Amino acid sequence: MNLPRSRRRRRKHGLAAPHSSDRPSLSSSSSSSRVASHATGDSGNAASLSPELAEAVAISPFTRLGLSQPLVRAVVEERYARPSPIQAEVIPHALGGRDVIGCAQTGTGKTAAFVLPLLQHLAATTSPRIRALVLTPTRELAAQIADRVAVYGRHVHVRHAVLYGGVSQRSQESALRAAPDLVVATPGRLLDLVQQKLVDLAGITHFVLDEADRMLDMGFVHDVRRVVAMIPHKRQTLFFSATMAPSVETLARSMLIDPARVSISPAETTARTVDQSVVFVARAHKRALLQDVLRDETVQRALVFTRTKHGANRLSDQLDRAGIDSAAIHGNKTQGARERALDAFRRGATRVLVATDVAARGIDVEGVSLVVNFDIPNVAESYVHRIGRTGRAGASGRAISFCDESERPFLVDIERLIRHPLRVTTAPIRSAAATPWSGAPPREQPRPRLTRPPSG
Repeated sequence: MNLPRSRRRRRKHGLAAPHSSDRPSLSSSSSSSRVASHATGDSGNAASLSPELAEAVAISPFTRLGLSQPLVRAVVEERYARPSPIQAEVIPHALGGRDVIGCAQTGTGKTAAFVLPLLQHLAATTSPRIRALVLTPTRELAAQIADRVAVYGRHVHVRHAVLYGGVSQRSQESALRAAPDLVVATPGRLLDLVQQKLVDLAGITHFVLDEADRMLDMGFVHDVRRVVAMIPHKRQTLFFSATMAPSVETLARSMLIDPARVSISPAETTARTVDQSVVFVARAHKRALLQDVLRDETVQRALVFTRTKHGANRLSDQLDRAGIDSAAIHGNKTQGARERALDAFRRGATRVLVATDVAARGIDVEGVSLVVNFDIPNVAESYVHRIGRTGRAGASGRAISFCDESERPFLVDIERLIRHPLRVTTAPIRSAAATPWSGAPPREQPRPRLTRPPSG
């Protein structure tokens, strides 16, 4: 079939139609949604537990946090030995009904910190209305949170649905007709469905805003305020952010009442388990340097960040031609293409994933041994989000940033943000063309910071 060149290019890269966003048209042909009912599983009563499992549940530190037996059973079955620091701090406050503002790095177990208390609150009563709303910035995050709701809630009677754009809404309408207790949603699709009178938020008693800083970065602050204006003032609000810039604090103050504050690590810092370094290299030589780095057999699973969608596609193609299997993921990919790329990366079928910043928060993959900043992010906070994909849950990881002369101001911003200089290294470069540039300007010269990232 002879297709126009632009359509052939979009088909090759799995791209959605131009101008696709979190708020797609109703004529979108693809469909995906998740709705789950846990009423069909066993309720987690002691009589249904083996003696060994009953003992494990009884002595679990999660039980001491005040969680019910069915929820503790689920986390024990997931082989969670003890709560992470964010879970240990947040869960008691959330179970007590208090508002919470939490600042924690990615990979700290934050999702369980709010999902488990929500499930306990919802399982205690019944209602035909939506009672809990989790608002998150990206499709991938929404799907991942919904997956955790299903896993942790498999022994309780709580129904949930997930709503996000980029797919047909028909199956999501079916999920809503099943009267979910909890909805996980992205702002655009949620507001579309509210406008169509398919979602009623008047019964919300528990509201979670996840990744608040990324919401602001992506320009969703007005959508978030619209959603907040639609839900009852009398509610519990759990507010989470990986970083706590002044704009995030302002948003939090407008939404929470006398919140408990939980900060697991100093705001705007990076995980200590990540070995961070920078290589000064000419722009034209970055690709050769990347190929050399990725040919290292100790790199089991690598995540490479570019600044633009086109750059991600181009770099992935170049790596493929060099014999390094890779896939690209960014905001212009169709939902199916993004899910296939992530699945191949999780399974190890693809060793290298090339991504943009917008996709970064949606990548929840264990065992990422290396993060490469092929392009230095022009918003310092994005550096924290990027390298948070490795060194998770106490594991060690590496993050290498390739810095050319034009990116030096961005590096200065990053080092100011994380409060220490990156270690300068000369990575093993077997390609004679990939010669690092020298004569970098002094580190002490600060430059103005950009406040918004590019779309990706």
